[in-house]
Amino acid sequence: MTQNSVDSSAPTSNTANTAVESATDAAGHPRTYQVRTYGCQMNVHDSERMAGLLETAGLVAVEEAGPGRILDANGDAVPDVVVFNTCAVRENADNKLYGNLGMLAHIKEINPGMQIAVGGCLAQKDRDTIQKRAPWVDVVFGTHNVGALPVLLERARHNADAEMEILESLEVFPSTLPTRRDAVYSGWVSISVGCNNTCTFCIVPSLRGKERDRRPGEILAEVQALVDDGAIEVTLLGQNVNSYGVEFGDRLAFGKLLRACGQIKGLERLRFTSPHPAAFTDDVIAAMAATPNVMPQLHMPLQSGSDKVLKDMRRSYRSAKFLGILDKVRDQIPNAAISTDIIVGFPGETEEDFLATLDVVEKSRFATAFTYQYSQRPGTPAADLPDQLPKEVVQERFLRLTALQDRISAEENAAQIGREVEVMVTATSGRKAAQTNRLSGRAKDQRLVHFSVPEGAPTPRPGDLVTVTITAAASFHVVADPATAADYSLRRSRAGDAWDLAQAESCGVPTPGAASGARPKVSLGMPSLQVRTA
Repeated sequence: MTQNSVDSSAPTSNTANTAVESATDAAGHPRTYQVRTYGCQMNVHDSERMAGLLETAGLVAVEEAGPGRILDANGDAVPDVVVFNTCAVRENADNKLYGNLGMLAHIKEINPGMQIAVGGCLAQKDRDTIQKRAPWVDVVFGTHNVGALPVLLERARHNADAEMEILESLEVFPSTLPTRRDAVYSGWVSISVGCNNTCTFCIVPSLRGKERDRRPGEILAEVQALVDDGAIEVTLLGQNVNSYGVEFGDRLAFGKLLRACGQIKGLERLRFTSPHPAAFTDDVIAAMAATPNVMPQLHMPLQSGSDKVLKDMRRSYRSAKFLGILDKVRDQIPNAAISTDIIVGFPGETEEDFLATLDVVEKSRFATAFTYQYSQRPGTPAADLPDQLPKEVVQERFLRLTALQDRISAEENAAQIGREVEVMVTATSGRKAAQTNRLSGRAKDQRLVHFSVPEGAPTPRPGDLVTVTITAAASFHVVADPATAADYSLRRSRAGDAWDLAQAESCGVPTPGAASGARPKVSLGMPSLQVRTA
């Protein structure tokens, strides 16, 4: 296996504009790809960039390939390139990756031209382990050199040898890379990468590095580009979005950024994730309340309600401060829906500590919570702490926590019954959509809404907005079943138009107004603005 230098000063192989020399297979078909994503929104957005890079290099998504492809035992087309974008936060991410790699080993034996690449946080952490456990993997690349993917694939193919390139610091800000967006009606925009916090349970800072902030002008230009392309919703992303500005010395930069996004015409919904309670300041709350397109929704990670555990986690806030932030948000944004992250079973957590978490959850009235059982992750300080809890204790507490939060979520959702909401329709529907004949979307507060279209009323497209009244609720969603067309309102949007256009292009239908009859599926990366120096 060829391993390139991990020194960040080494020559780069980033080539967003370099095409893979062999973009067709032996039969002359375009080579196909599939990107499989594990982890957070940051990983989802990184996967959009990986897809954009591969399409720029001449590959096509396997689900869009024409007939004549090799099929697996399930009748699904086998991609020529499979990319795993991995997460290292949870133990089951490791197990899932190696399980999937194992299943692909046999498929690759009978399809020797197939290539497998592993990138993301787990690749950054386990660089050598991946090749030892799965020697049939062709490419391993890290979080800091996503742009190298096409070249590494081509080099591995040309040399008939595996390639690994792991850089220790960011090579190029990811937003400069081509992107294939998952949805035309909404988009992600990274405002920073990396994290300066030292939470003892988290390995992300060692894998993604110290925080790097983009200049405000670059961010606003990318948001504007998404809006110009039809998006009406944008989510600002960062490992800790509300510390944005630390790199260029402006503590109030995030609130200013929210207000500036509020001035972008055509941007109807603005969200962000994830903030850190320790850095969440009053000016951000004021900016949220004063900026009409900032949605009444906030994800605020709690992690634990015990002050002792928070201290052991190196979370630089305590439960009283956390609850105080929620009070301030709800005072200025009364209908705000607040979600959170909680870890159960941190080393040394006592029953008293756990009861403190339950108490804070009860007081917080979260709309929803992402709950996790602590897992010992090598490379994190918490992995070496004494008093690691038995699995059965963690499991029992986890079940008590989820039961409490499920009850609260159901109560909070039930309180929405009778409320009129505006829903942005999404392309995905619920699991029971075929039986219920309902479509799905998100309310302004991010609640999942399954709704039906009354007889005689027009059907919305993904990206359109409907106004309906909530008629029923469950723990994880609400339902709106309008009795008549008078109880249902549809507003067609630019985003719906963009969806129609994208669907027509995917079917090869010429689109009016486009120079070549079709708009490119991959958007070019945003250029970095030169920083002025004195």
